[in-house]
Amino acid sequence: MAFEIDRGIFLDFCRRVPFRRMLTQNQVDGLNALLDAFDKWKAPDLPARAYMLATAFHETAETMRPVREIGEGRGHAYGEPTGPWHKAYYGRGYVQLTWFANYRHATVQLRKYGVIGIDVDLARDPDLMLQTDLAAATLIFGMRDGWFTGRTLGDYFGRPKPLWVEARRIINGEDCAGKIARDALAFNVALHQAAAKAQMSKPVDE
Repeated sequence: MAFEIDRGIFLDFCRRVPFRRMLTQNQVDGLNALLDAFDKWKAPDLPARAYMLATAFHETAETMRPVREIGEGRGHAYGEPTGPWHKAYYGRGYVQLTWFANYRHATVQLRKYGVIGIDVDLARDPDLMLQTDLAAATLIFGMRDGWFTGRTLGDYFGRPKPLWVEARRIINGEDCAGKIARDALAFNVALHQAAAKAQMSKPVDE
């Protein structure tokens, strides 16, 4: 579904919270890219979108751009080259996708939804997960459909009281769950204020 929001209001609020009054052009571009992707791929309701924004905020060290895992998997099994293309499948993107099997699964699913063609294979070239459009689609479909832990956005959102802290189980158990929940609440306020402003700005039908 598409939600019309006032981007200026949204960015102004984000600049104060959670970005602590500093918002670079790269962060602005990243936020806008995610908002565009939410509408394009029909992401769920505003609280779920807020939680995805908070996830990207955390997983990308607040850059809001797809990034490589710090250390590129050194000291972890997924940091060792493997598979038919002898690549290392350390974390990349907005959700830090890891392991060969997950890159293969993402390839199959993104083809299914028309994000990529048959000629694109993330397992063959895992650095494709650093492309904003592919990373955003992986964030959206992966969290919506439970690619990472089997838990989905629908388990925690789309209800009268969203489960902000528990939603971290979609990605990584309880790691930093409280902090991400607080950031998600800030993004949620920003989205709702921006949606309300957009609604008020609509011309009244004669």
